[in-house]
Amino acid sequence: MAMTFDPFSELDRVAASLLQPHSGPRVMPVDLYRDADRYVLNADLPGVDPGSVDVDVDGQLLTIRAQRTAGSVSGAKWLAQERPAGSYLRQFSIGEGVDTAGISASYDNGVLSVIVPVSERAKPRKIHVQNQASNDQDQKTLAS
Repeated sequence: MAMTFDPFSELDRVAASLLQPHSGPRVMPVDLYRDADRYVLNADLPGVDPGSVDVDVDGQLLTIRAQRTAGSVSGAKWLAQERPAGSYLRQFSIGEGVDTAGISASYDNGVLSVIVPVSERAKPRKIHVQNQASNDQDQKTLAS
């Protein structure tokens, strides 16, 4: 598998963000699937300024960073403020079977989509199987 997912580190990350909601990176829920010759990662980043979104690859590590700024209303007395502001961070280990040069990303309606193409050498291919009995028969016919 070219992209790996560690459920235990993911549980630690979510638990830490729930227990300490005002420190560290915010939760960035993602969907990740393979569609033919590419992996598709969709990350929810509601209210994030597209200019703050950063996607980079360093070796076999794909990193997504984003920043959501708090709304500011001067002179307001807040009755509820449940929409968290702060930084978002997710990292994914990617295998050697992906084309890191071909990775692309787009941001639309609060969803970041990252397309990770599978490299040519990692794509399934059909291997022709030669029939040795047919080859031996052909050799005998040529020798006669």
